[in-house]
Amino acid sequence: SYAEGMESLINCTEEQQPSSVMTNSWYNQEACRSQKAKCAGGFVLVHAGAGYHSESKAKEYKHVCKRACQRAVDQLRAGALAVEAVTAALVELEDSPFTNAGMGSNLNLSGEIECDASIMDGKSLHFGAVGAISGIKNPVLVASCLLTEAQKGKLSAGRIPPCFLVGRGAHDWAVGHGIPPCPSEKMATKFSLSAYKRNKRKMELAEKMDTGQNQAKKRRQSSENENGSGCLDTVGAVVVDSEGNVAAAVSSGGLAMKHPGRVGQAAHYGCGCWAENACNMNSYSTAVSTSGCGEHLIRTMLARECSAAMQSEDAHQALLEAMQNKFISSPFLASEDRVLGGVIVLRCCRCVEAQPSPNIQAAMVEFLWSHTTESMCVGYMSAQDSKAKTHISRLPPGTVPGQSLAIEGGVCRLMGVVD
Repeated sequence: SYAEGMESLINCTEEQQPSSVMTNSWYNQEACRSQKAKCAGGFVLVHAGAGYHSESKAKEYKHVCKRACQRAVDQLRAGALAVEAVTAALVELEDSPFTNAGMGSNLNLSGEIECDASIMDGKSLHFGAVGAISGIKNPVLVASCLLTEAQKGKLSAGRIPPCFLVGRGAHDWAVGHGIPPCPSEKMATKFSLSAYKRNKRKMELAEKMDTGQNQAKKRRQSSENENGSGCLDTVGAVVVDSEGNVAAAVSSGGLAMKHPGRVGQAAHYGCGCWAENACNMNSYSTAVSTSGCGEHLIRTMLARECSAAMQSEDAHQALLEAMQNKFISSPFLASEDRVLGGVIVLRCCRCVEAQPSPNIQAAMVEFLWSHTTESMCVGYMSAQDSKAKTHISRLPPGTVPGQSLAIEGGVCRLMGVVD
């Protein structure tokens, strides 16, 4: 079962865009590629995680999504590329004490904060990631710096630059490249500390009460409950810039009470995010960012699967089928009772407008989100908008998280002039 909010969101989005008549060149990819245009700024879609967003905190989650969208759009309006804009959005999301990324991240079993983050540039197809990194306020900045350094080419003596660093090595590399350290104790918040103490008490109590096989069973159940959909609030963003380039990023503090050294999907290639510009083989540029149970997303490589699905003609149906067949019903997760995750996706294509002038070109952006968790908070904004729109998507009443999905989205038209 799923919720189809596509039509209503399409209508309300299109009302904000300049009216124009589109020709069939929307599907004429050769004509699209032969044109070079400056589109009006770009578009950003962000998420504050797939999990459970209580009504009492809905305002805060929406507010941080609005700020993240605004930060990205400010960058786009200033002429920044998609990678710079998506990084700006992630920094804002990481800095919020309400998200499980950067500041306020979940604490692991040892009471420490270890973060994962990654970023992908659709133009160069370069990727940067950090895993289980401590003492860095904004892990996405390290991932972005790794991507930038890799684009410069080989190191001295022909060494290949790293694209994925973990632990102490990642921390030292970041500091060596000008990213200031931040003591882990300053990254914890009252909320994350109280959650850690509460979870630790529950685990200790369970271990005292039970022994043998029963103890192991209780411990496993406790872990499942503590790491349930309420904790899966990884953050992410996808962006298309004025040149039609796409980028995606994701950042997470990981599951509550995770084992030290555990690296989730937010750092894994093809699992946390994916971005790919249109080319001869791909008609559309696509960008994806995921959230949810990291192990489920890793075993299905969901970001890359959803990106590949977006080359189908019907984006909504393609994402629905990908979430159902490649995630919920994936043979790689056959032993799981509940498959928890969510994605945000955008795809875009440029095309020539029939009116009012042949030198007018538009970029059509289709944006979607889908989740199997109880809820997912998203925000979106184009450079033509005065403010961001936010929405907390929820599963239909009576459906079971991990076994059902919701899917919604819309369309945005970005106008530009052919050079």
